[in-house]
This record gives sequence, C-alpha cells and structure tokens, in this order.
Amino acid sequence: MLSTLDRTDPRASVAPLRNEPVQARSTARLAALLDAAAAAVDEHGYERLTTAMVAERAGASIGTVYRYFPDRIAILQALGARNLERVVTHVQDAIRDPQKDTWFEALTAGFEVLANAFRNEPSFRSLRVGDVLDLKPRESTQTYNSIVAQTMFDAVTDRFELPTTDEARFAFEMSIEVSDGLANRAFFFDDRGDDQILEAAKNLVGSILAPHFGTPTS
Repeated sequence: MLSTLDRTDPRASVAPLRNEPVQARSTARLAALLDAAAAAVDEHGYERLTTAMVAERAGASIGTVYRYFPDRIAILQALGARNLERVVTHVQDAIRDPQKDTWFEALTAGFEVLANAFRNEPSFRSLRVGDVLDLKPRESTQTYNSIVAQTMFDAVTDRFELPTTDEARFAFEMSIEVSDGLANRAFFFDDRGDDQILEAAKNLVGSILAPHFGTPTS
C-alpha cells in the first residue's frame, strides 16, 4: 500500500499533504480536491494545472486547497500516486483471475486494465502514474512504471511458476516501458485507443518475454 513506503521507493518522494485527513469528512474533501484536479488535468493538461482551478472545480476556497497541498506540484504528485495505487490493485486482480489459463492471457488482462485507465480514469492519459513528474533526482533509479512492472511480474510469475531470474525481471520491465510508450501513442489522437497499436504492443511484449516464459498462447 502507498502508506508503507521504503526509503528507496520513488513514492516516498511525493510531497506530503499539509494535513493528513483523519476523519471521514476530511478524507471526502481530499478526494473531492483530487477529483477536481483530475478533471482540470483532462481539460487543460497537467502543465497548466493551478491551485485556483482545483478550488473552483471543487467548489472550495483556495485556503482549503492549501490546507492539504503546499502547491500545484504536490497536487499532481498526489494524483499520480492515486492513479498508481488504483492501477496496481486492478492489475493484480486481473492477473489472478482464475479464468485466465496462460501467462499471456493473464498478462493481456493486466494490460487491458492499463488501457481502460487511459480510457476511463480522469487525468490518466496525461499524467499516468506520475513518471512525467520527474522534477528532481531520486535516491533510487526505480520509477513509478517500475512499480507497475514489479507488481505484474510478481503476480504472473507466482501464479504460473515462471522463472524469476534477473534477466527475466529486466526483460519484463523493459516490456512495460515499451508498452507504456505505445499505449501513449495509441491514445494520443483516439480517446478509445488505436486498436492496431494496442495489438502491436501486446504482441511485442509477448515476443520480448517468450525467451523467458515460453511461447505466448491465448
């Protein structure tokens, strides 16, 4: 969970909230602020997001925004962290679906979760899980995409008893980076995603992983 971070986990670099919400009312207010920020990002892009936009969309005062976030960057980091947590949870569930009989079917289900996030999750097309916000050096070279890759790798290899060598792990992370770039291209002009590009991404991932996991079957 995002609340238990290792020192080298890139999520630990996310700017802290000014006030951790401890009551249901505060938690709901924070969610409303993040929802408003996500809508503004979809409309204007994360580069143009301002605290005033968030306040206006949330129907809150600017003071309420600053009660939780020191600046616009902290809002974006929190939004990226929320995107990350949601994706990680849904990807794990998809890969563990007992109806998926092969590693490639399970992995394809995980990729469909990511594609659906591009389609349906406010702010995801622009912000994704926050890697676009690399604003300062980290103690670790691990990225937010790495967390997604590790989650998927551990889920797939555990369920299908696949090799967990360093080579396989590296290939898996590279396949996620490739698929992320292709997904970004697939949704650049098409809100539903270019099916041809998404299919190419899936097949490319299969070919990268085949030497480690065996021939993809579905």
